[in-house]
Amino acid sequence: MPTGRAVLLFRRLSTGDNRLKSLNFSQNSGKDSLVSNPVCFHRDYCLTKRLATFGYNNLPSPQISRSFSDNIIKMSGSSGESSTVKPKHTNRLINEKSPYLLQHAHNPVQWYPWCQEAIDKAKRENKLIFLSVGYSTCHWCHVMEKESFEDEKIAKIMNEHFVNIKVDREERPDIDRVYMIFVMATSGSGGWPMSVFLTPDLRPLTGGTYFPPVSRWGRPGFPNILLSLAKKWNESREQLIDASQTIMESLQNMSKVTSDKSATVPGEGTWDKCVRNYMASYEPEFGGFGTAPKFPQASVFNFLFHYYARDKYDTIGKKCLEMCLHTLTKIAKGGIHDHVSSGFARYSVDNEWHVPHFEKMLYDQAQLMVAYTDAYLATKDESFADVVRDIIKYINRDLRHESGGYYSAEDADSYPTFGAPHKEEGAFCIWEYSEIKSLLDKDKKIGSNSYFDIFCDYFSVEEGGNVRSARGPHDEFANKNILIVYGSKEETMSKFDLTIEQFNEVISYCINILYKARQKRPRPHLDSKMLCSWNGLAIAGLAQAGQGLGEKSYVDDAIKTAHFIREHLFDPTTNTLLHACYRAEDGSVTQINQPINGFLDDYAFLIKGLLDLYEASLDLYWLNWARELQQKQNELFWDSEHGGYYACSEDSTVVLRLKMDQDGAEPSGNSVSCLNLLRLAAYNDKSAAPAGGETEREMAKQLLLVFAERLDEYPTSLPEMMSALMFYNDSPTQVLISGRCSDPRTLELVRVVRARLLPGRVLAVADPAADAPAVLSRIRSAGDVPTAYVCRRYACSLPVTDVKQLETLLDEPPASAAKE
Repeated sequence: MPTGRAVLLFRRLSTGDNRLKSLNFSQNSGKDSLVSNPVCFHRDYCLTKRLATFGYNNLPSPQISRSFSDNIIKMSGSSGESSTVKPKHTNRLINEKSPYLLQHAHNPVQWYPWCQEAIDKAKRENKLIFLSVGYSTCHWCHVMEKESFEDEKIAKIMNEHFVNIKVDREERPDIDRVYMIFVMATSGSGGWPMSVFLTPDLRPLTGGTYFPPVSRWGRPGFPNILLSLAKKWNESREQLIDASQTIMESLQNMSKVTSDKSATVPGEGTWDKCVRNYMASYEPEFGGFGTAPKFPQASVFNFLFHYYARDKYDTIGKKCLEMCLHTLTKIAKGGIHDHVSSGFARYSVDNEWHVPHFEKMLYDQAQLMVAYTDAYLATKDESFADVVRDIIKYINRDLRHESGGYYSAEDADSYPTFGAPHKEEGAFCIWEYSEIKSLLDKDKKIGSNSYFDIFCDYFSVEEGGNVRSARGPHDEFANKNILIVYGSKEETMSKFDLTIEQFNEVISYCINILYKARQKRPRPHLDSKMLCSWNGLAIAGLAQAGQGLGEKSYVDDAIKTAHFIREHLFDPTTNTLLHACYRAEDGSVTQINQPINGFLDDYAFLIKGLLDLYEASLDLYWLNWARELQQKQNELFWDSEHGGYYACSEDSTVVLRLKMDQDGAEPSGNSVSCLNLLRLAAYNDKSAAPAGGETEREMAKQLLLVFAERLDEYPTSLPEMMSALMFYNDSPTQVLISGRCSDPRTLELVRVVRARLLPGRVLAVADPAADAPAVLSRIRSAGDVPTAYVCRRYACSLPVTDVKQLETLLDEPPASAAKE
């Protein structure tokens, strides 16, 4: 998220304009708030301090807290019951496929999806638009729905005075990003639910996030806001329209990301500065960067591993490796890691990775696969490989459609028991001491020690619960346990005099028992929407895991997902991608009446996945499709005047096209595209043909020039692009192999390459029985003997045919990095 732009926008809006001050509905009562910023948010939507007040957006600083004790999510019926009662209300969302929109289909609010019909209605009736944006696994979105959108009195106000539009941010990230910039700039924080009031021509007037149904916690009541805005719109419409034009002009001006004509591509000093910043913010006890809330920041790991692997003998590079390994170890041991059902939650609210926000997102699983694979390649420590296997077990078991696509997420909230009247956050995952004790038979022992005692020691289970009160201020986790490993296997083995085989037997047995018990609980909601972008990340993760761990089944999983996208999220008549598809009630894959066209992230993430899949499968089909998609991406999103990629195409219905300049929970499409272009250039060699490497390398250079100022001034905002910058300056390490893919000697050479952490690596194999990438035209076959070449800076080594010789070439200290 471009927080730098949000700051700029704020500066342009906070100029004392009385038209804007007329919207000042203060959200700060002047008293201490009982809670802090009750929203769901991602690291890329967080500002470190409140910027200022604009409109009524005087929100508290963006800190994470547990949910309110009295805001348990009330549902219309008990869990486990299939209601036969006809819903009292049904709105237009009933015709949608998005799980989030369908959650609101029976609200008394007359919701519209984002569509021309709703916009035309607002213009015809001259009403403000209330835009509500969220996603199906968002805890605070559920809260605001139950408190306000299901309240008939509040709904009556909304229906009388506003045209109400509901948007799934995962379906329409283009809409979400535009208005989130506005909310962040004017409130100092962002998150979901996002609540924005728009003029009929879609210009933002004022907005915020969560609002309670009555004024409390330092926040104005939602009905008060509705009535006050409706009154101002009726009485001072021209002033508000003028104000919206001022806002829109500021948004348009600051959205222009261009390169200075005198700019040069940044060099070594820029990525060294980035490393120093991470070293300064590194938290040495539990790892991570900064303080709570803590997010697994996959793009940061990618950058630090890349920095280390450029020169494994460099002292600072070794520190980068140490920071990655320690952080990944602590994350894997933490409560953010689901030790029973596998996979990782979104983030931890504390410094120790202990208490998570329990939703599980596909994009986190996909990116962490890569991080833990890199950790394994750097160390050959099987514990990191085990985490990779654990993630893949989870996504294949719980997030996969039978046709190969992966669902988006699992919710944080679920019913604690069947028949319970309300959902609770983390109910599916937390444990009481007595429950674990009853499940793990005290009579089952190894020597004189019970399995139960060993399990509780290793996972820090306590009779009174292991969540300290400071992490649950309203006691929703009182007497509960969230499994976490504070010690180590060795410490527990020593304490109970166990061998490693005995320890593994005990833990495996106990986890299996708890897993079976958990399956008897009501499951969290599954968002069964399948997104092209996140599935592209999953392909990349599976392909890299398959290479690094030598697991062909993971590559097969990636291939199946790629075929799924080709079948369900690709339009062969236009050679374009679609953003989303859905699981129908009968389990089949379905689509909405007007499918959503692909965004930049869909193309960039899928192309990355396909490039990884080529190197994992050596099937040229995937490389060729990646090249075709890159050409289509350039056509749809490239700014031919200033350079860089817009997040959406010209046919998008949003009021503003943005160029995203921050790597957050997901990497920026521009960052990933820069790496994709450089990799494609390396495969195409230095050909000047329209599809040749020089064209792609020049586009990558233009990207780096467009974001040069951002890279220099705020290097940690773009760690993924920083990796691309090193790739550009260093040039790729091309490993070119000539030999039949059916020949075990060829595969052994390939295995040696895949078993190493190599920055900017490009792997290609020339099989006489198949077509090959253009770059392979520079090598000659050694007859029937498989041969390998290692090319750095477009200069190739002498051919080698022996595995040991190839290992020596790959492990050689690199030539000095490019200096500028």
